[in-house]
Amino acid sequence: QVQLVESGGDSVQAGGSLSLSCAASGSMYRWRLNIMGWYRQAPGEQRELVATITSAGTTHYADSVKGRFTISRDSDKNTLYLQMNNLKLEDTAVYYCNGDFKNAYGTVVSPWGQGTQVTVSS
Repeated sequence: QVQLVESGGDSVQAGGSLSLSCAASGSMYRWRLNIMGWYRQAPGEQRELVATITSAGTTHYADSVKGRFTISRDSDKNTLYLQMNNLKLEDTAVYYCNGDFKNAYGTVVSPWGQGTQVTVSS
């Protein structure tokens, strides 16, 4: 199985920047990445998509973060990143990473990380 662990969450003032990381582990040589993404969930809200990146490097962003957030990945390190600039109060949430991984037998797993808190204050 694949495990995902996020890090980098913190408290920051509006207009500031943060960089989140998501490290994948668990016999990664057995798994091929299909797509990975960042999601977030604010208190009392549903979890929402922030950004995704495919194995080919194609990215997709929610309209609310376009131009401010950048998703990237380092395949050698099995790590996903989210660079967040010009943070706004409404970016406050728990950020989760998620990925679809497929092995040679066709088994697909879609683990979630435990989440990392991002708090933006005025």
